[in-house]
Amino acid sequence: MFNFFKKKKMTYDYKRIFLIILDSVGTGEAKDAANFGDVGAHTLKHVIDNTEHQYKNLAKFGLFNVVNNTNFPTMGYFTKACPISNGKDTLTGHLELMGLITKVPFRTFTATGFPEELIKKLEEETGRKIIGNCNASGTEIIERLGKEHMDTGSIIVYTSADSVLQVAAHENVVPLDELYNICEIARKLTLKDEWKVGRIIARPFIGEPGNFTRTGNRRDYALDPAGKTVLDNLKESNYNVISVGKINDIFNGKGITNNNHTNDNTDGIRTLIKKMHEEFTGLCFVNLNDFDSKYGHRRNVKGYGDALREFDEAIPHILAKLNEDDLLIITADHGNDPTFKGTDHTRENVPVFVYSNRIKKPGKLDELSTFADIGATIADNFNVDSPYGESFLDKLK
Repeated sequence: MFNFFKKKKMTYDYKRIFLIILDSVGTGEAKDAANFGDVGAHTLKHVIDNTEHQYKNLAKFGLFNVVNNTNFPTMGYFTKACPISNGKDTLTGHLELMGLITKVPFRTFTATGFPEELIKKLEEETGRKIIGNCNASGTEIIERLGKEHMDTGSIIVYTSADSVLQVAAHENVVPLDELYNICEIARKLTLKDEWKVGRIIARPFIGEPGNFTRTGNRRDYALDPAGKTVLDNLKESNYNVISVGKINDIFNGKGITNNNHTNDNTDGIRTLIKKMHEEFTGLCFVNLNDFDSKYGHRRNVKGYGDALREFDEAIPHILAKLNEDDLLIITADHGNDPTFKGTDHTRENVPVFVYSNRIKKPGKLDELSTFADIGATIADNFNVDSPYGESFLDKLK
């Protein structure tokens, strides 16, 4: 008798793949950088040139090769990946990594703030007045409006050059559960085409006027991906898809089998290593966000360099937990050059470092024409479909 419910047999080269996104760690202007006003941006080079750290472990992966176009011996493979989606934000970059190409950029309200009708509806449905409604730095706007927020209970709404609506509130004024509910209401309202932003972001903070600090209780509420991603295909084929950091939020939970929220890079690295101790078959997808949110947008070169050093120093601990049949891929989702004008992301290529204990002939891979080649490689490894991209799995020797 036929068993129509028999699960598809798992076949793979590498049992576990660890994909680490160094959020915003770009490696030089993309070929279309002029279209984004980003000619001259180079996050990695400018951080390295303006800090004194050696980054010895990343150097073994090929850090200085991708920055300076040299070809020093490495312990793994290295290359760059080029963006082809129309946008330079977190959501666009991650979707491209997993095979979805964004042709029409997500709507932004950078110049004007959000329409009055949207603000009124949000006030009506949340029961709280709104202040702000402008393009602003998150730390700047809570310093400017934090006292008024605490005195009146009004919530702070703001945006940026990205397609985001951000809601900032003091945790002692608006409890986290209420703040998250406000963001869920905003997410539903902004599904309307003319208001459709890529993400709603909860931005809780604590402290007193003149000394406010954003907490690790941030939450992102993204649009559902426009189609199936590599993550969906992995999950449907009964592979584990483990999210560390804001990956689950970025993909709105689609294709994720296990979610692990983290507070910062340190917590993210700690959680990654914890997951490396566990037995699973599939993908562990990690986002380390401090590079972008704490240092890139704030144009803090020293902080950026220190964060990169922290990750560099964690590499030996990560490598020590890699099994013989594990694969490690380190890359990014866009740039955010802390020496560049403004406070926005920068249109850059991203570094790609690939390592396994099995590698016998490390060296340079051909430049990847799209971030989606990374997702296609992961899909190829686990014998599932990828919506876009070309696998380089057979190049790993």
